[in-house]
Amino acid sequence: MKNSSAPVNPGLPGAGRALALLLAINLFNYLDRQVLAAVEPHIRATFFDPGDLSARAKTGALATAFLLSYMVMAPVFGWLADRFSRWLLIAVSVALWSLASAWTGLAATFAMLLLTRVFVGVGEAGYGPAAPTLISDLYPAKLRGQKLSLFYLAIPVGSALGYVYGGAVSAWLDWRWAFYLVAPPGLILAALCLWMRDPRSQSSSPEAIAAPKPKLSDYLALFRIRSYTINSAAMTAMTFAIGGMSFWMPSYIADFRKAEFAADPNLLSHVNTRFGAITVVAGLLGTLLGGWTADRLRPRFPSAYFLVSGIGILLAFPATVALLYTPFPSAWGLVFLAVFFLFFNTGPANAALANVTPAATRSTAFALNIFLIHALGDAISPPLIGAIGDRWNMNTAFGLVSAMMVVAGGFWLYGTRHLAADTAAVETSTQ
Repeated sequence: MKNSSAPVNPGLPGAGRALALLLAINLFNYLDRQVLAAVEPHIRATFFDPGDLSARAKTGALATAFLLSYMVMAPVFGWLADRFSRWLLIAVSVALWSLASAWTGLAATFAMLLLTRVFVGVGEAGYGPAAPTLISDLYPAKLRGQKLSLFYLAIPVGSALGYVYGGAVSAWLDWRWAFYLVAPPGLILAALCLWMRDPRSQSSSPEAIAAPKPKLSDYLALFRIRSYTINSAAMTAMTFAIGGMSFWMPSYIADFRKAEFAADPNLLSHVNTRFGAITVVAGLLGTLLGGWTADRLRPRFPSAYFLVSGIGILLAFPATVALLYTPFPSAWGLVFLAVFFLFFNTGPANAALANVTPAATRSTAFALNIFLIHALGDAISPPLIGAIGDRWNMNTAFGLVSAMMVVAGGFWLYGTRHLAADTAAVETSTQ
């Protein structure tokens, strides 16, 4: 008989070192993504005439170009990650996106700029499915929520650093230097991955030990896991709203709401700094508290991961709508609340994704999730917001897109009826 008071397995030797490296890479991942948003007005001014009424829709397509390649290639890399060393895939991927970021700064035409973002997406597609599955293999199920929450702290912190860094470098030097300077650290992190060993054969999670090579039927079975499909639907709606709004928020405040600020020639840089600082604090607190809350509630409510995710995103919706009609500086408080609740689901939703999928197909499960949430989410919303903003105004665009937060909350709350049984099914199959 197992001793219920026995300490929880803390993970494999070297798990902390691996988590730290993956977290550092993820920081640069999200920094690189949001640098583009931070310098979007400078790119628009470089490549388009001031009177071009479709300029915002075109620059929004830069995010779409990245996401299209990212989501299309993610299943390919997910399939490879189920079979080969994930650390090697990550090393190659990080090196590729770092070089492509530097190439972004060299782009002489808008078409070349689009192509560079495609290669950044290909590079990140190799990292996205492999990293969370490595963490899932390094730590037992009871610790996955906490550890994945730590890993996904890179989203608010890296995104915020991207806003601050992009705004500062473009103000001091030029927007192109914001892309040049991220390449060397990325190449160093890629090299460090070559010294790591894939933990699959000695995982602390029993279901990952000597997992057989998956077959086509195993992949098709993923879509019969109700919690997996519902979770993916919720994350798609959330990504649609967050992806579009995070891309446009700095220029929305600096351009559309600029009358509420004193005359400032560096308004965009200052907005990026303020928005970045809010994203760091609110996102960090929301991510940590969301993961902590879900883990604390899980012994009493087996579907706590979905419950916490659903309530958090539903609370984010009124805060987001209210900030559109509240004058600055008061609106900064609502920005804080919106960001805080938007990040509440990060750890719990991804932990649920790992817990309901078999280890043999987990990398592909994350990869297919990446494909779905971006193909139907933030690959669409940035140019849509730009087009609505060009045709009507940005408040209308943000109001329409933010309604998807309610859709996401509905999916997660509906999924609470299935999560416990689907998690238990995976745990039972490995005993």
